[in-house]
Amino acid sequence: MKITLNPDEGIVRMIQAGLEQSGGYCPCRREKTEDNKCMCREFKEQIKDPSFEGYCHCMLYYKSLQE
Repeated sequence: MKITLNPDEGIVRMIQAGLEQSGGYCPCRREKTEDNKCMCREFKEQIKDPSFEGYCHCMLYYKSLQE
């Protein structure tokens, strides 16, 4: 398993700017809860799933099954 940033630098810059403005909360979510703090609970759960491969909700991170 490997976690990487999205290869699209424009998306990475946009999401990182949103994280900075929101105090580290996912800019794609309305609620500022601990579950939505980056790296969000949803993606942490997806990381634990051995069969999941894909992006987090905001598309900042990608989990691949191969290293």
